[in-house]
Amino acid sequence: MNAITATIDKPANKAARARLRLLACFLPVTAVLYIGAEALNPKGTDQVVTSTAVGLRLLPIAAVHSSQLYLSGSLSVLALGGLAVSYAAIATLVTGRGWVIATVAAVLGGLGAFAGAMLNVLGGISLAAAAAAHTTHLAAAQLLVTSFSSGPSQAAGYIYFGCEFLAPVVMGFALWRSRRVPRWLAVLFSAALEVAEQQAAIGPKVVLFMLPFAIAMILLAVKIWRAAAGPAPITNPGPANHARQLANSNQGI
Repeated sequence: MNAITATIDKPANKAARARLRLLACFLPVTAVLYIGAEALNPKGTDQVVTSTAVGLRLLPIAAVHSSQLYLSGSLSVLALGGLAVSYAAIATLVTGRGWVIATVAAVLGGLGAFAGAMLNVLGGISLAAAAAAHTTHLAAAQLLVTSFSSGPSQAAGYIYFGCEFLAPVVMGFALWRSRRVPRWLAVLFSAALEVAEQQAAIGPKVVLFMLPFAIAMILLAVKIWRAAAGPAPITNPGPANHARQLANSNQGI
């Protein structure tokens, strides 16, 4: 019986460890992408085009730095996709107390990242495309205002700005409550991610403000990687586990 159980469990455990380690890799990669996107973003271009005047002010900057905007916008979309996966990865650390809170945080983080990716397509990539289009700046500015004023864009904005504030706080609380990581690391993650999300396009010096976020992500990745090497904690054994325990005890008798 024990030999059969070990044969069944071993591939499953190996697959689970491989998946956890793959998830852990997303955290440092996300930090690099996020920091790179913010550092490459041309100064003053991280604005919502709510009026023609704002569009006319941004288009000349975008025309000069169109390639840079394409790159930073693409990195932002990749970073936000990685952030959504990172929230799910961090939630795997919380298997006991606070697992429901961690799951809620992962959902909020995923929704916020998805909405943020939509806004970054409208902001960086669309701005660069409008600046490079063979049309007048006035027409391009009006197009950008129309895009940002549409219903889906406004909905994405509300979801993004709401979730980007709530998700780090909720996940930090879940980590704090679970005690699976040092409590200072839970605080560092929440505070550093909040600071990183609020950074404006100020050039390469933004890297200094985002370093704590990178440190928190690396430390959490190490925790997830190490957790993958250990046995999976069972918080609520099901009927199959109970039956297995009874079978093992009967063999001992």
